[in-house]
Amino acid sequence: MPKNEDILVTGGAGSIGSELVRQLIRENNVYILDNNETAFFNLHEELNYAEIRVRGKVGDVRDKGTLRRIIKEWGSPTLIYHAAALKHVTPSAWSPEDYISTNIDGTLNILRLAEDCNAKMVNISTDKVVNANSIMGATKRVAEIAVRNAEQVSVRFGNVLGSRGSVIEIWQRQIDLGLPLTVTDENMTRYMMTIPEACELVIKGGEIAWPGKIAIMDMGEKVNVLKLAQEILGKSKKDLGIKMIGIRPGETLTETLMTPEEAQGAKKIEEFWII
Repeated sequence: MPKNEDILVTGGAGSIGSELVRQLIRENNVYILDNNETAFFNLHEELNYAEIRVRGKVGDVRDKGTLRRIIKEWGSPTLIYHAAALKHVTPSAWSPEDYISTNIDGTLNILRLAEDCNAKMVNISTDKVVNANSIMGATKRVAEIAVRNAEQVSVRFGNVLGSRGSVIEIWQRQIDLGLPLTVTDENMTRYMMTIPEACELVIKGGEIAWPGKIAIMDMGEKVNVLKLAQEILGKSKKDLGIKMIGIRPGETLTETLMTPEEAQGAKKIEEFWII
């Protein structure tokens, strides 16, 4: 765990970013950047209630002026966790230009900031970059390559239970509305972990991986999405049923954490493969 660092967390009010802030703020000076005003306000108030001092700004990684103002008003970070991204597969086909500008151009802006400040950057990536079938996955793949070329670090992992827009959140909304739980396909599987677990491993992976490398979390066995839906439905004690909706554009039945080529050269260190 980093100590006594000046840390910038982009996307710092999001599901992953906010938990990173909670874990990092104990031993470090943390600055939050997020373009979601409501999420930023809620996190700021939560930390204020706990009498934890944190600074931040509502702003966008696509705006170079915002990044310059952070340096002017706060100072130079020594460590950057880059969690800001557009992350959903289906909407990426509707507005690819926004995914390109956020996931690629925004990452390039943060890389330049890290270079200017001589800061270490840890980029948060996704298993959607492997054999990318979506605009989201492709843009995150380009971001990974840019981070590697800049001799910075990426941490790659799968789905996070309870994150915004995650399947658990969708199912809970359907249960509240008395609707059947939607499942894409009975054979669909996904890697899954909780938000705190993911953030602990992001921090650790960023420390273990050396410059120009990607730390890939060992996420254990894949989870069958249909069986997970049945388990959630059983716990709800509501007989709502399950509705199959079919694979949507950009989705795959199963996902993998590495390509076969990456796996050949991967080195296992604790809970990670380093490629």
